[in-house]
Amino acid sequence: MPRPPLPPFSAETAAQKARLAEDAWNSRDPFTVSQAYSPNSQWRNRDSFLCGHAEIIHFLTQKWANEHEYRLIKEVWAYTHNRIAVRFAYEWHDKTGQWFRSYGNENWAFDKNGLMQTRFASINDLRITEAERKFHWPIGRRPDAHPSLSALEL
Repeated sequence: MPRPPLPPFSAETAAQKARLAEDAWNSRDPFTVSQAYSPNSQWRNRDSFLCGHAEIIHFLTQKWANEHEYRLIKEVWAYTHNRIAVRFAYEWHDKTGQWFRSYGNENWAFDKNGLMQTRFASINDLRITEAERKFHWPIGRRPDAHPSLSALEL
């Protein structure tokens, strides 16, 4: 099934694709997230190398079991025919209550049906205090009026 917007991307459709990805990840539903990827999608996420829906679902299930109150913002950095580069930040806390802001970059390549074939993510974690948090919306989709990464100067 096609998953619009489809390549080739424009500034508008690249931003739409990034927001759809952000919304899916903010759902914290591994199955929902996996459906945006091709059946044999290849990932590099930090030091993990994954292939296909089953591995993606397993990885995300473990991720969100450890990253509590996860909230994410993505922003397009660059795009071309079937590729999009985004930068992102997300906030979460571990089981001890220690908060983190994780910063990163992702490079995405899509097939003709708009499914992501490859995802390369580089991520760094910064310990923050609860008072330093900037992402305070209720769990789930980021409200449209919430500032972007650039507006937050992140």
